Amino acid sequence: MDPLVQRELSRIEPDVPFRAKTTHSHHTWARTYHSRPELYIQPESTEEIQKVVTLARKCQRRIVVVGSGHSPSDLTCTSSWMVNLDRYSSIISINSRTKVATMQAGIRLRDLIEALGGYGLTMPNLGSINEQSIAGAFTTGTHGSSIKHGIIARSVLGLKIMLSNGRIVSCSAEQNRDLFRAALVSLGAIGIIIEVTFQAVPSFNIRWKQNLITLDDVLERWNSGLWDETEFTRVWWFPYMLKCVHWQADKTREPPRPAKPSWLSGRAGYHIYHALLYVAQWVPRIIPLMEWFVINVQYGGNTVSAIEDGSQGLLMNCLYSQFVNEWAIPLSKGPEAMKRLSIWLHGDREGSGIPYDPSGIYVHAPIEVRVAAAAAAGEIRPFLENTMADEPSLLLNATLYRPYDLDPPAHMRYYEAFQWLMMELGGRPHWAKNFTNITPEEIEKMYPELSTWLRIREEVDPEGMFLGHWHRKLLFSDTQPKLRLEEEEIKTRPYLSGGIMWHGQVPKRLLSPQNSEESFDLMHGAEAEKSVFFDDGE
Repeated sequence: MDPLVQRELSRIEPDVPFRAKTTHSHHTWARTYHSRPELYIQPESTEEIQKVVTLARKCQRRIVVVGSGHSPSDLTCTSSWMVNLDRYSSIISINSRTKVATMQAGIRLRDLIEALGGYGLTMPNLGSINEQSIAGAFTTGTHGSSIKHGIIARSVLGLKIMLSNGRIVSCSAEQNRDLFRAALVSLGAIGIIIEVTFQAVPSFNIRWKQNLITLDDVLERWNSGLWDETEFTRVWWFPYMLKCVHWQADKTREPPRPAKPSWLSGRAGYHIYHALLYVAQWVPRIIPLMEWFVINVQYGGNTVSAIEDGSQGLLMNCLYSQFVNEWAIPLSKGPEAMKRLSIWLHGDREGSGIPYDPSGIYVHAPIEVRVAAAAAAGEIRPFLENTMADEPSLLLNATLYRPYDLDPPAHMRYYEAFQWLMMELGGRPHWAKNFTNITPEEIEKMYPELSTWLRIREEVDPEGMFLGHWHRKLLFSDTQPKLRLEEEEIKTRPYLSGGIMWHGQVPKRLLSPQNSEESFDLMHGAEAEKSVFFDDGE
């Protein structure tokens, strides 16, 4: 451990543990990015989190809070201090009458759902997985697929946040409203969310069915029942066969009835398809044939149905390491998006109107197609919510598998073309995905309230303790100065087993000539004045 850190550690709250490791190696779930934090810290109490923040300020370190690392981007990479709240994950209270639960922010969704289940409650909607921490899920804009439900953040009623000056503030729709709107999709850049109050719903089973239909069927039914016939709906699009799997689900009181095991859910199917994806790395022309094979073996043209607990039936098996590039566009523009992307993937650049060469591009199936509801009247909308404000959103997810952690060929050109189309149709990227080459100026046009979010962020973290290169390259213009604790990317390199190894640093920007612990404390006091308008709720 750095001697400076050891010295400061010996002076601050010696009775409060500092649970840090120096040997942790971090990678995203998909192993797309890797980094080696100087310290990996797992606090177990509010006092321990406060000690981490105080030390980081004194020792000039950036803090990155990480849960499951399910985002395949470099958002969670750091060479500074990484904080994981898996041991700060208790339920504080559950009120079965109001259906309101309060919890420590590190709790994983699977554990939250289990705890809620003991009171006959659950979450109203889920994304594809339940491995995320509650705070990691809503602060990146996670969503499910329903015309009746929006992003998970819509169910958050209140937060407690530890700011960079060590102070804890409360926020909600009624208290520190702007801070609440900034923190709901904070991208890890506001502070450490330590407590979440959440609106649960009664537990439910879902009856779901899925059947194979044509792309033409999807487009014809777009405005006549495709999305609103049931409460939960999603589509998996197989672009070369012009087929789609249409999945629909409604709540039911019927007892569970499990689905028959699918080919891909079995050991043989999983490994055979993985091997085929690997072969396609070298012979990509077989991908359309693989798509035909999966449609016939996995789906077979038959309707499949089941009744499951909603907390399981809404999930999806992500299978293998993957790139995911998802964008939200107005639902009304969905047919145009799918038609033009289909034309482009079939080799017709001119007919698609997409100014990128499609030759040699072969993409994996399926392309995931989901929906999300617009915010209802009076509902809090986060400043950086990526779904549409005035109509339901279509969420198109261009997934590309990475068989045995190998990047698929020509994926950058595919993503450039995909993103160009999404931007032309008024789209916004999902913050936690693999979108590329988007400038701060383009982000500013997509998010009219970005300047307000940046102002709030600066007020609560004026030195940039929670800022990194990912935030700088997307959210900050060239004219905005770098901050004292902001981490910079210094290099990246290919990782031996696949993916990218990320290296950063917090430059040693000069303080006062005093250069003592007192100078840190004086700065801390001055910074605290900038956020005195926040009510701590006590």
